[in-house]
Amino acid sequence: MKQILSILICVLFPLQLWGQKTLTLTLSEAIEMARQHSPEAIAARHAFRASYWNWRSFRAKQLPSLTLTSDPSLNRSIQSVTLEDGSDKFVHRNQLSVDAGLEIQQNIALTGGTVLLKTGLQRLDMFTDNVSSYKSTPVVIGYEQNLFGYNDLKWERRIEPIKFEEAKKAYIETLELVAAYTTNRFFNLASAQTSLEIAEYNFAYADTLYRYAQGRYNIGTITENEMLQLELNKLTEQTNRLNAQIDVDDYIQSLRSYLGISENITLAVIPDDSIPRFTVNVEEAMQLAFQNNPDISAFERRRLESESSVAEAKANRGFKAELYAQFGLTQSNEKLKESYRNPMDQQLVTLGIRIPILDWGVGKGRVKVAKSNRDKVYTQLEQERMDFELNVAKMVKQFNLQANKVMIAEKTDQTAQRRNDVARRLYLLGKSSILDLNAAISEKDNSRRAYISALYNYWSLYYGLRSLTGYDFEKQIPIVEDYELLLK
Repeated sequence: MKQILSILICVLFPLQLWGQKTLTLTLSEAIEMARQHSPEAIAARHAFRASYWNWRSFRAKQLPSLTLTSDPSLNRSIQSVTLEDGSDKFVHRNQLSVDAGLEIQQNIALTGGTVLLKTGLQRLDMFTDNVSSYKSTPVVIGYEQNLFGYNDLKWERRIEPIKFEEAKKAYIETLELVAAYTTNRFFNLASAQTSLEIAEYNFAYADTLYRYAQGRYNIGTITENEMLQLELNKLTEQTNRLNAQIDVDDYIQSLRSYLGISENITLAVIPDDSIPRFTVNVEEAMQLAFQNNPDISAFERRRLESESSVAEAKANRGFKAELYAQFGLTQSNEKLKESYRNPMDQQLVTLGIRIPILDWGVGKGRVKVAKSNRDKVYTQLEQERMDFELNVAKMVKQFNLQANKVMIAEKTDQTAQRRNDVARRLYLLGKSSILDLNAAISEKDNSRRAYISALYNYWSLYYGLRSLTGYDFEKQIPIVEDYELLLK
């Protein structure tokens, strides 16, 4: 059958394709091209890369950060200063301050605070008096903490890993959906080619019958009405052929654009008659879907995000306090070396407090809104989870039946073709009417189109099931991608 289709495709467009390049594709070849060049595949790669760098940024926040700081300043000005007797005097300042410091910060996700470790050195040059001095801070340890506040680090540690897993699963799902979209465009063209093949065949056959009928009419063996019916059949098939050619051109353009083929070439597709025969267990598919589908990760992410919003609203409503504590060593001297000898200790503790006295229920209202949104998300997730389970079970059952439907459609197509051949011979022998012949032709055409449609439904369900479960049931292996290669 595959060889016959190849011959027919080459015969379909002898005038149109004369001198024009033709690319013949199987479904697997078209899918491979679409996974590289289709708009959805390209967008999926960019989306995954963005998710990856978001993940890297989150991981970086969990690690210590090292920062070099420096704020040199030159001050040549006249400024007012207060003397010991309380009077003010304008003095001329001409000084240069140069400093450098290193600071290490480590975020503490458990508490939401930050530990600081700093060291620094400052030099001050007084040009008016020609004096230089140094101030050293060999080591300073500090800790800052938002008491009773919203701990975004804690919630990020719960949400961000799920988001990254969701992104990886979504990329695999998108590639399988690209295969399903390609299948749709592939079989649209296959169906159009089949219609053109049918129209070419029927037109040639109708033209032959009409010429034959003219001879029979001249000798009086058929009526004028029957001859006119055959002429109408010929004209109808001629119109069908022109319409089918337009459809083929449109679907070629659609598939070519989706595959990223910029060259103006003609595409011809060959549906494969052989399909993999296997049965999918509903419970196994359900388990794999809950394990590999990005929607399940999205459910958990949305649940945590709704709970995070409630926690943030509660934290922003009431008592707030910010604590900063610092302990370190410092010394100053006109000589650099001496500024590091016998350092003195220094301590700094600050506590900022904010207590809302009257906000007319604004904070309480925000908490109520956050809780309502959280409960709404819970309800939506429960319904969406049930719909997801039903969709998986429905697709598995449809797929398990579709292989038999393809087999029946193929046999129906072959039987209708044989019946058409018999009806044609009987008509030529004068043993059947034109109505019987037209009925046989219509059944032949419909059966052929039904077979192409059955093949499309099979492959659409095949890739749809792969996208839902992230699993290759034909090879019995999970669907994986090389993410390292994707990031290069």
